[in-house]
Amino acid sequence: MPKPDWPTAEAFLPPTRDLETLRAAADGCRGCPLYENATQAVFGEGPRDARLVIVGEQPGDQEDRQGAPFVGPAGRLLDGALEEAGIDRSAAYVTNAVKHFKFTPTAKRRIHATPDTWEVAACKPWLEAELSAVHPEVVVLLGATAGKALLGPSFRVTKSRGVLLPLGSTQALATLHPSAVLRSDDREAARAGLVSDLRVAAQALQ
Repeated sequence: MPKPDWPTAEAFLPPTRDLETLRAAADGCRGCPLYENATQAVFGEGPRDARLVIVGEQPGDQEDRQGAPFVGPAGRLLDGALEEAGIDRSAAYVTNAVKHFKFTPTAKRRIHATPDTWEVAACKPWLEAELSAVHPEVVVLLGATAGKALLGPSFRVTKSRGVLLPLGSTQALATLHPSAVLRSDDREAARAGLVSDLRVAAQALQ
């Protein structure tokens, strides 16, 4: 649940909910404290009529600097996995459950920190507005944070990955986050699993 001293993103959503208006408004969001240290809000990107939406956890270091989702190492791995699965990334809408980068600063770099449950909940109105604007047929959820954001706190990727699940008027499919593949002791097997899951989404769109 959102902390009572923060208003959540709902207070900052514009009356008009098309993607362009939402994107312009997102950088002014003060619904949780993550904006204080981030460079900028990183909103989703892709066609407004995309049949597939891909949801990650939050922007990483490179995404925060460049203002675009999945442009760092995890994004490059995702691009390759999507291509192998027969999915054109340029035809998908790609976003994150949380729009600001949460990190722990060190002397040399900024270390990713997992968003708290209440921070994900505070940011959820942006994600819901994106889904309402796009009306996808399939939503791919990359990792636990994205899965819990839309499927509830009890959701476990390890139990339901690669399976199409009902999500309102659309379908959801959960799989590993590409960053988890990069951290895996058996990266080749983890990547193969990601590709296999993405192929389920690709088949659902055919």
